[in-house]
Amino acid sequence: MSRVTFEELLKAGEQFGHLRRKWNPNMAPYIFMERNGIHIIDLYKTIAKLEEATAAVKQMAKSGKKILFISTKKQAKEIVAEQAKRVNMPYVVERWPGGMLTNFATIRKAVKKMAAIDKLMETENFLTMSKRERLQITRERAKLEKNLGSIADLTRLPSAIFVVDILKEHIAVAEARKLNIPIIAMVDTNSNPNLVDFPIPANDDASKSIQLIVKTIADAIEEGLNERRFEKDQVEQEIEESYDETAEKKKLELDTSLEEEELVARNKLHKGTPAGEDEEASTTKRPRKIISKSSRSDSHR
Repeated sequence: MSRVTFEELLKAGEQFGHLRRKWNPNMAPYIFMERNGIHIIDLYKTIAKLEEATAAVKQMAKSGKKILFISTKKQAKEIVAEQAKRVNMPYVVERWPGGMLTNFATIRKAVKKMAAIDKLMETENFLTMSKRERLQITRERAKLEKNLGSIADLTRLPSAIFVVDILKEHIAVAEARKLNIPIIAMVDTNSNPNLVDFPIPANDDASKSIQLIVKTIADAIEEGLNERRFEKDQVEQEIEESYDETAEKKKLELDTSLEEEELVARNKLHKGTPAGEDEEASTTKRPRKIISKSSRSDSHR
């Protein structure tokens, strides 16, 4: 697993927190000092927490679980979308649809509706509709794609969520906590880390800072997926090898049984009458007794 260095975090500006008057007292263990009225985050603790988070997401990805990326912040939208697509994970970068986790069944219905519209647009019936109806359907499809297109492949609740700013995404965090879904999140000095299972103390406002943390999480997921793929290939290879061994064993057993049957047949042949005598017995005919007419008449008397 690629480890983020202290210099990389420093260069990305991960250490800069918020103004002192905006701080959350629960972040005190992660604050190194105060300078010019701004809190400075302890980057050594950031490294430790980031390692914990990456180990957790790697294990989840290795187990085939889905992690939902969430960030509706303007400076984080493109970064989160790009990294989530890279590792084939669902993400939300537009408005958070309320009840997406707690009312997941309804969200799935909307996703199915989007799929139904896609099928309709491929049929001839769509072409026979009026221009106004086609326009309405197209607009509805575009709206659903914008809000739910990135979670179309999410068939069940995610195993965990990754959040960039827990204050801005407080509704998503509340829903995840209600359903006991693990939360991995970047927490700034104005956030409450106690709401998160895997807090990563870092600057959640600067794009460079967000880029570094999100990329590190995505890299860990990618490693987990690669390991899963490798193990799957290995298992398939072992199954194939064991199948070949079983087939070879069965063939050997069959050959052995045929040889044994042949040997038994030979033994029976040797134990019986010799072949020469059998031929002699079969070729030698028993002489027929000739009875004369006189002898027949004598017998009748």
